[in-house]
Amino acid sequence: MSDYMFMLESHLSQAQNFVIAEVQRMMAKLQINVFLTGGALRDMLAGLPVRDLNFTLEGSPLKLVRALEKDAGVRVLNSDETRKRYEIAFPNGVRAEVSMARIEKFAKPGGVPKVVPATIHEDLRERDFTINCLAISLAKGSRGLLLDPTNGLSDFALRELRTATSHALMDDPSRVLKLVTLQARLGFQLDERTKRQYDNARQAKVEKLIPAEALRREIVKIGEEFNPLPILETLQKEGFLDLYFPGFGGAKLNAAGFAKLMKFRGLVPFGAQIKEDRFSLFLNTISEKWTPKDKLTFIKNCKFSKREVDAWKGLDAKAKALSNTLKSAKLVKPSLVYAALADAPAEQIFILLAKSPLRNVQDRIKNYLQKYLPIALEVTDEDVIAAGGNPAVPKGVQLKKQLIATRLDARPKRVAALDPAYSPQASA
Repeated sequence: MSDYMFMLESHLSQAQNFVIAEVQRMMAKLQINVFLTGGALRDMLAGLPVRDLNFTLEGSPLKLVRALEKDAGVRVLNSDETRKRYEIAFPNGVRAEVSMARIEKFAKPGGVPKVVPATIHEDLRERDFTINCLAISLAKGSRGLLLDPTNGLSDFALRELRTATSHALMDDPSRVLKLVTLQARLGFQLDERTKRQYDNARQAKVEKLIPAEALRREIVKIGEEFNPLPILETLQKEGFLDLYFPGFGGAKLNAAGFAKLMKFRGLVPFGAQIKEDRFSLFLNTISEKWTPKDKLTFIKNCKFSKREVDAWKGLDAKAKALSNTLKSAKLVKPSLVYAALADAPAEQIFILLAKSPLRNVQDRIKNYLQKYLPIALEVTDEDVIAAGGNPAVPKGVQLKKQLIATRLDARPKRVAALDPAYSPQASA
């Protein structure tokens, strides 16, 4: 295994590593070569958690997508037939993109491109920024081979953002939005040529040509950030937020709401695997001060799918259902509170922390995060084996739950020293 492959795997979550393994299994079955490109390698080299999994192959990717649908249970969320690009979701919640290696030729800024199939090297040389023009082979014979035709590694060392071509921003106006987002996320400077290109593109007002799908794609990526507020504030400063709806920004960014969200995420103990639909929670938080007209315009300008809108708008109702469970007088033991919250999505938990007026609901969530969950993490697979179980089979999973419940209920009831603003009462 190459050093780059080892570095990549160490930056991936367990769920993302599973997705990589599934793609490798399927590409071996189909006898095709697939490259992991762009964002994952950029994030890896920047020392950030990997957010984007973009798979690129020479030729049509549809055969791979259909095989993953059939054998791995993926869903196709969006597709771009012109570019042969498919956004997919795996059953474990990881999203990825599968696309054809291609060159896009534009007759005019923001126009519909002529898409030409290409080799992986040709594809990489014609991308947006050099730090995105990277690929790593996933094939068995060349696994871990890094491709860097535009010297993006050097720009990482210089901490610079540089366009791959002199016409990158004028060809595809959505790249000016992406450039500002990347600069805010990475803290890199623009090289002189790229700065001139950016100034020329803004003077030509190319941002008005950004299509709805590009607006959607960028806001989804921002919504997946652990702390999206600094990026939103940078976009506001550059005047991009009004592309989503007039007046977006200022108080409508809901800085106070995001500050609360960051505090709640900080309550989750290290090592805990909590499911979180970050994008739906992002939309729920940011839209708190929006009018119904703001929301409708935002949805229209981004062309969100019905599934995305329903997940966003249904979040409060789901949180309320969880609240009804948590306020029950039957939850008299720590193990029962733990069981009620162990499989609850984090976005519902955080909404209740932010909005629930019920003291016992608040206390039980805080106890779960700061007392019960750390105790549960102390129960390992080795404990299951010592108790005569196999942690890899359903009976072993159930045994682990029983061991956790026993340990929770056996601990003396005491209140740990917590943040004064969130100290719970000594309740279950």
